[in-house]
Amino acid sequence: MQNAQGRPVFYGWYVVAATILLLLVAAGVRSVPGIMLVPIMQDTGWDRSAVSLAISLGLIVFGLGSPFAGGLIGRFGPRRVAVAGIVLMALSSAISAAMREIWQMDLVWGALSGLSTGLGGAVIGASVANRWFYTKRGLVSGIFGAATAAGQLIFTPALTGLVLGLGWRTTSLIVAGIAAIIVVPVWLIMRDEPADKGLLPYGAPASDVVAPPARSQSPTGSVMSGALRSPTFWMLAGTFFVCGFSSNGIIGTHFMAYAADCGLGALTAAGLLSVMGVMNFAGTMGSGWLTDRVDPRKLLLVYYVFRGASLLLLPLFTEEVGLSFFMILFGLDYIATVPPTQVLVADNFGRKNVGLVYGWVFCAHQLGAALSSALGGAIREQFGAYGFAFAVTGVMAIVAGVVALRITRPAPLAFPSSG
Repeated sequence: MQNAQGRPVFYGWYVVAATILLLLVAAGVRSVPGIMLVPIMQDTGWDRSAVSLAISLGLIVFGLGSPFAGGLIGRFGPRRVAVAGIVLMALSSAISAAMREIWQMDLVWGALSGLSTGLGGAVIGASVANRWFYTKRGLVSGIFGAATAAGQLIFTPALTGLVLGLGWRTTSLIVAGIAAIIVVPVWLIMRDEPADKGLLPYGAPASDVVAPPARSQSPTGSVMSGALRSPTFWMLAGTFFVCGFSSNGIIGTHFMAYAADCGLGALTAAGLLSVMGVMNFAGTMGSGWLTDRVDPRKLLLVYYVFRGASLLLLPLFTEEVGLSFFMILFGLDYIATVPPTQVLVADNFGRKNVGLVYGWVFCAHQLGAALSSALGGAIREQFGAYGFAFAVTGVMAIVAGVVALRITRPAPLAFPSSG
């Protein structure tokens, strides 16, 4: 295929398309717990804390699966790891339809589903962006973030309608079928790196040599031992911990339950999440574009402070109009932190090491999300409202923004540095 100027389309854009397909479905799988939390409680009689714990376990395993995925990517390449993640998504969704005991939810949602999205999630996107693109990597990262937002936009109302009409068990089987369908196109289209097609990364200097496909990076131990000694790594991990705490954890898991507390119906709440999904799409695309042009640390300051202020104001919004306003504001930077964080990881630790190092940074994100998910449920049980949880989370986000300014930003490393 050729572009408008008659030149062949860079194959990396096809890899981007395959990755988008993967991230769309992964976003749908990750949205399932928040959508099904209340229906499962009503159907099984399990209490909110028990179900929230299962969701938290899934977020923890999701996080721990990310550096595991980064190590596997260095050994086997993104293509095989992505397909393994999709297969596990289909398997875990199918098995979840048969859950009868709370320990089964802990096992399926906690271990299997968490591992599947860890293998087939954000680390794949980070690896593709930094392996295939020398320039425009911020934009590509933004596109991947927008794909996650679009997945939420598509799947949240659709799955909510299916749960209300067919029940959560049948809906789980439908999700399994959707995941199984995309295995073939992802396998056929995706390639591990430009050298597999005899290409250089997009925008790389013509003087660079196209090397044979590499299946190994710097030794994992040496890469991570250096990262663990770096204050920059801990600031990146710490701020991303707060990112997960203040997004997937408190809002992704508990917003529909909070909306129910405010008297809104499930479809109305799902519609509000879709509004956030639209703003996610716009905000993350814009963030990717800005990351190629503005100091990523300054972007993170703005994003985290804006997020914190939104959360501090959330208890004031209890009607549909006010909650819509909140979702518009909050959605603008729900995933916008991803492109600048990925670029800072690549510039500090090497683009070929992004899968591994960003995997651990993303693990911190998911640990924050898991802790927030569990604490949000516990606080709601203890106080009968989510207000205290929102306030604490908002303050944490503002502090994270200030810390982000202290992250080191060296000159971007030339591709294909191994750090």
